Formats: sequence, C-alpha cells, structure tokens
Amino acid sequence: MKTQSILILAFIFVIVGGCSNRDDQNIPGNKEKVIVQLDWVPEPEHGGLYQALAKGYFADAGLDVTLLPGGANIAVIESVAVGQADVGQSASTQVITAASRDLPIKNIASVFHQIPTALMLHEDNPIDSFSELDKKTIMARPEALYIPFIKEKYGIDFDVIPQNFGLGMLINDPKFIQEGFYIAEPFFAEKEGVKLKFLRLSEAGYEVYATLFANDNFLESRPEVAAAFVDAFIKGWADYLEGDPTPAHEAIKAARNGEVDDDFLNFSREMIITENLGRGNPKKNETYGSINKSRLANEIKMLEALGAIESGSVSVEEILYE
Repeated sequence: MKTQSILILAFIFVIVGGCSNRDDQNIPGNKEKVIVQLDWVPEPEHGGLYQALAKGYFADAGLDVTLLPGGANIAVIESVAVGQADVGQSASTQVITAASRDLPIKNIASVFHQIPTALMLHEDNPIDSFSELDKKTIMARPEALYIPFIKEKYGIDFDVIPQNFGLGMLINDPKFIQEGFYIAEPFFAEKEGVKLKFLRLSEAGYEVYATLFANDNFLESRPEVAAAFVDAFIKGWADYLEGDPTPAHEAIKAARNGEVDDDFLNFSREMIITENLGRGNPKKNETYGSINKSRLANEIKMLEALGAIESGSVSVEEILYE
C-alpha cells in the first residue's frame, strides 16, 4: 500500500504542476511563507483565516500567509499531500481516509466542531427525519461517506444523483432534497422566495470536524512556524466571531471580486455563531481550534465499520498533530 500511495502522489504531483521553488522559506522582513489551500471559494467558513490575515495576526507572528481559493475541482487533500500547499481545509474524515492510504498529512486545528453539512428541503416538505428518506432521491456528492452511514444506521435505501452545486432544481421543485451547507445556501434560496429546513448530519450522529490539516514535512521541518500559524488562526477565528468581522468581510469580498455582499456574509457568520460551530460547546471542553482525541478515535471506528478504511490502517496519533 505504501508503494502504491507513493506512485499516486507522484502522479498527483504532475497533475497539480509540482511544487514551486521554495528552498528559501524566509522572505523579506524575516517572515516565513505559508500557503493555505481553501476547500471552497472564500466565504465566512474561512472567516478566521481572513480575519487573521486582514488584522495582521499572521504578520505579527512572523508569517506571510497566502490563501488560495478552492472550488469544486480543487483537490485540497492532494495539493497539501504533495507540498503544493502547506495547509488545507477539509473534513476530518477526508484527512483520516487519506492518511490511511499513507498520504503525509495531519489535522492541526478544528475550524468547525461539526461540519455544517445537511440535507436541505423546502420548509413545507413533509419529510422531517432521516428515516423518511427511504426510497427517495437526493442530490449529493456520490462519494460522501455520510451516505452509507445514514443508510446503515436507519436501515433505509435511497438514490443519489450527483451534486451540481447549484440551487435551481431545489428552488423549483418543492419535493427536491439536496446536500448543502446550512450556513450558506439558505440565504440564496430565501432570495428566491423559498424557505428551507434541514436534516443536519450531526443530528444523525455523524459527528465530523471541519479542520485545518498540514503536510507532514511542513510540520516536521518547521514546527515553530506551524505552531505560530495555528495560534494566529485561533486568534483570528475568535476575533471574527466575537469582534468586528469587517476586516475579514472586506478581504473576502475583494477575493471574490464583489460576487458576495455584506448581507450574505453577515447571514453566514450569524449562522456559525448561532450553531456554535467555531467555539464549540464549553461543557465538552471544546474551544476554538480544539480537537478531541476520543472523537477522532470514534471517527476512525466509524470509517472502519463503513469499509471506507482498512481496520488498523491508521491511529489517532497518525492523524493529529500536537
């Protein structure tokens, strides 16, 4: 398996264009360069990163951070694994799955304590629980690991049509069911006069982090830089959600060339706050950036049970950097 993974990485390296010449990590002003690959186009889910960048928290820590926008066709895991980027944002399950195939990456901090993924339905759709999805059709990413999890947990079956990342079918069909982020898509649906409700994956017991993860070589060769990056990110995340979000929002709007406005950014941020995604639950000893080892162990067991990874192929210590 190790040899196969090395060959896969070599192929990915060619596909993404290889690594840029970064022999000299020091840049003028003695700042260390860190490249971050986002999982999607800039949105409030990246607010902590943009706040830390805009408020100078990264710079104050001696870092020169570049945030690369993501999208449907961006291979975040692979980009970080080959060193095209130092840090990426993804779901913890994806990091675990990749690490089980010997890709050299580790989780370094939580972004959200629960991924804000849900199945979205019209508010007047009679379906109110996952068990009622039996024999229905949903639009989702066919490879999404929550699909076999839901089917097995509730003893149901349903059809999946591939996600197109648009809302047209959901808006126009009152019976349509689609995967989405409940911190984002509802805003755009309501602008079209459609109110949505959600079946949150976390409510089904599918407890998965949204995390920042990093390349092993970056972590091993530049541990002080990695620690400074995480500290500045956490400071930015707390400031974004508890302080004035304007610096991050202005930076996001600039990165999106005006494609999003303050109404959307404020809506999404408020949803993140209301759902307590960033800070987490203090009663569970959760806070900005924290990752619980027991939860990661449970994720590993879940993925093993689903057949997504081989039993014993990865441990908590192999997927979490401390």
